[in-house]
Amino acid sequence: LGAAGLMHGRRATTHWASQALLQAFGATVVHERVVRDGNMMTGGGVTAGIDFALTLLAELLDDHLAQVVQLHLEYAPQPPFNAGHPSTAPADVLQTARQRGAAVLANRQAIVERWLTRQA
Repeated sequence: LGAAGLMHGRRATTHWASQALLQAFGATVVHERVVRDGNMMTGGGVTAGIDFALTLLAELLDDHLAQVVQLHLEYAPQPPFNAGHPSTAPADVLQTARQRGAAVLANRQAIVERWLTRQA
């Protein structure tokens, strides 16, 4: 969406570790699981993809069908830990996650920088 120029001036989200990259595309970063801005919808993280899909299904068809799908998925999250977001994760868990994801984030940053260079 960013490389296509569709995020400029729009509210958007993605996985917490990559949210800062959205700014390069002119997006306003929103710390939510699903963000709708006009005709654009974005989601953050893997499990937020389920929220994204159910939200989209409700918008395209109806709430009832989205709830039927949710029931079929047995999607009733009750995580065993409150470490699913940087704001709630223990500091040592967050530090480990950032260290483990540093190479992936650096690769994504390099891709964004190459794209920005081509745009200049």
